[in-house]
Amino acid sequence: MTESDSVIDALARAATVHFTSAHQDAAMWGSGFFVAPGWVLTCAHVLAPHLKGDRTRTFHLSGSEVNDGEPLSARLECWLLDGEPRAEQRVPVEQDLALVRLVESGVEHECVWLTDRTEYPGGRGIVQGYRPEEDSVRRAVRWKAAARINGFDDDYGMRFRPEAEFPKGGSGSPVLDAHTGAVVGILKSRRVGRDGGMAIAATALRRFGPTYQLLMAAHDRWHGQSPKVTGHNWIERQHQLPGAGLHTGGDQWSPRDRREALSLLAAVHPPAAIRPVVELAKKARGGVASPPGQLLPRSWRDGHGLLYEAGQPVAAIAALHYLQLVVEYERSRGGDPVALADWVARRLQDVPRIVHTVVTEATLPPGLVHARTPDGQDRIVVRYPRPGDGSAVVIVELEPVCDARTTRFYWRIRVDDGQDVNEPLHEEQTGDGVPPEQLVQKLRGPLDEVFASVDSPGSPAPLEVALPVDHFDTAVHRWQLTEMARLHHPAYVGVRRMVVLRDLARRGKPDAVWQRRWEGMLASDALTACRTPPQRQVPRPRHFEDMPPSAVPVLCRPAGSGVGRRAIGMALQAGLGIALWHTDGHPDHGCTEFCEELHQGAAQLLGMTAAAVELPDRLRRIRDDISGSRNSRHWAEGVAMLYDDPSRPLPADDTGPVDSP
Repeated sequence: MTESDSVIDALARAATVHFTSAHQDAAMWGSGFFVAPGWVLTCAHVLAPHLKGDRTRTFHLSGSEVNDGEPLSARLECWLLDGEPRAEQRVPVEQDLALVRLVESGVEHECVWLTDRTEYPGGRGIVQGYRPEEDSVRRAVRWKAAARINGFDDDYGMRFRPEAEFPKGGSGSPVLDAHTGAVVGILKSRRVGRDGGMAIAATALRRFGPTYQLLMAAHDRWHGQSPKVTGHNWIERQHQLPGAGLHTGGDQWSPRDRREALSLLAAVHPPAAIRPVVELAKKARGGVASPPGQLLPRSWRDGHGLLYEAGQPVAAIAALHYLQLVVEYERSRGGDPVALADWVARRLQDVPRIVHTVVTEATLPPGLVHARTPDGQDRIVVRYPRPGDGSAVVIVELEPVCDARTTRFYWRIRVDDGQDVNEPLHEEQTGDGVPPEQLVQKLRGPLDEVFASVDSPGSPAPLEVALPVDHFDTAVHRWQLTEMARLHHPAYVGVRRMVVLRDLARRGKPDAVWQRRWEGMLASDALTACRTPPQRQVPRPRHFEDMPPSAVPVLCRPAGSGVGRRAIGMALQAGLGIALWHTDGHPDHGCTEFCEELHQGAAQLLGMTAAAVELPDRLRRIRDDISGSRNSRHWAEGVAMLYDDPSRPLPADDTGPVDSP
């Protein structure tokens, strides 16, 4: 069995703290540990009972080797909890992390080294934290235990063997991998019955999104400097551990190399999406994708972690190739990572010639090359994805719960990658369903994860929402998938990406009428707006059946009820695949001046559209203009679009009988 390194154990102990309220002689809450200057990581359930109703409350953290043992004031920065937890609820593993910030800046302290690896094979761990003294819950004492991780729950749960026992107050303690000398998890729970307890994988930190990127950049910059606190260094000690491998030649990638590389990557502008990290790591691995089941990478650091092969040390050729690709990517989007490029050039002096050639001739994958326009000229309109073109579309299906007294939805999220529609990536198809007013909050996390995996730089994947016609007035383009957006980064999904609606009833193989009319529209030279229904007339089937292939129905009223509901239903029966309508209501007694503005604006939009596949992006650009000008009276502010392509049908609803198991 691998013995732990005494110096690394001491460094982890120096970074570990415990929490109490700001009152004197207060009882201990639990443990935590420093991961970056001023940042402490712990379990959300350690803090939640004490911060109910006031998450801004100041509390104390203390450590025997932090601030000479004197308490420091701290506050909650953020946690992964979904709402306020109830006392009787067990916090799910994927939500049980919290980040704490010191109130006072400039405090010197040790920071743990967090693993950059996505996968963890399991093995012997060292856990140490604080617990209340047996005869006094107000005094915290240190403890340490060895425990073997031998099981995993989903993406983030790490199970200990039953012989492991942890004291009360240990939640939030760091779990150190004795093989590599890196912190790989956070202790969550003590032994229950025959269970040895559970830890949360450090990779769950990625669920903090942009905050995770900032945190890990600060972590890597701190470790990239000379040690200031103890005089000892995590990386130098890791050199002596079995997980470091043999580092006798320049073609091996050492812990020192890793420290330098991650510190320099921390200075590079973070990736805007997950796809660039995945693609660059794949190319650095010789075109071989990382093993299935890997968690999605959110930083350049995570891409470095994808280069490991079954836990083995990274080869220099793969690491240097990856770093050079990051350099090329950053240059392509206008950056100038001089420090990283210079370091790669110096490190190449120690490698064989073949490695030097591969790295210096590195080129970006075609899909990641940024297209620039001179002098800010208008870019070409983005065409909507078609089957086989390699572009991905995210699809949300919303299906009303049968017999519910009030409207509630079941939901699922799929991705159509241009070849086939995947099985649902996320879904909720049982229980009471989700009321309309909670849909955005429910879908926010899953959609953020899916978009991050399929978006390309400067080209966010379109969003299609399939729902019954009765709910066509759901203003999806106004959904805010970012709870707190940056000033330069619009929160509305319809501003950032193309957003269209689809008819949930059009599942499976498309009928001939729909297919024929769609093909006729694609063959048309230009699109034309068709006022629906004609003024002072009720909608009739012939109004739609007689429309030419280039016609797009435009309704200045909602499509989910009344006259608009009848009209859009007839349009669907006639096989039309594109329509525009106003979701925000209509006067009871005839059209107004605004209706005329809407029909005139829609006619102008369609008149400048050379092909149907341009229409969703042209409407998105109008929404972007509205967002910038804040014009609430713009004709398109409340306009929704049906864009239902029969060549990309929704999967058939498999509701037939099945054999009993």
